[in-house]
Amino acid sequence: MIGNDVIDIIQSRKESNWQRKGYLQKIFTSQEQLLISNAPDPEIMVWLLWSMKEAAYKIYNRQTKIRAYIPQKLICSIISLNHDYSSGTVNCAENSYYTKTFIAPETLHTIAVQSLDSLNNVVEIENKNIIKDISGIPYLTSSLSNTFQDVSISHHGKFEKVVTIRPAF
Repeated sequence: MIGNDVIDIIQSRKESNWQRKGYLQKIFTSQEQLLISNAPDPEIMVWLLWSMKEAAYKIYNRQTKIRAYIPQKLICSIISLNHDYSSGTVNCAENSYYTKTFIAPETLHTIAVQSLDSLNNVVEIENKNIIKDISGIPYLTSSLSNTFQDVSISHHGKFEKVVTIRPAF
């Protein structure tokens, strides 16, 4: 299973005031708030953690079919971080998800998977031949083999990312 989230940093600055009173406490655990306050660039850390939560939530929702606003139940840990890349994990209930995030001046793109090995097999695809089930969960369809493959779609501002896990042969 796969999830992803893309954030348009410029658009986020227009749409959200993450510094307003109570915002961080509503979204992030105390440990995550500490990461934000200690970060060299707190704004990037806010959106990094948020995108990790969103990407992992897409898998959680696909697994459980539960739609809920649960940002504090999605607990992020950063494994490595530099100016253009981060890896981490997100835990929710008994589920663990592995993440990698690409950081650029105008965007963040996080991918989440259930298996660490799957991170090496993620591919970006075009937004076509995708259908959604009754719960709104997207799948890539193949008319030739009549199959359905997990896909994750994310768009924000001027960015859109559609990803899937390349099938093993």
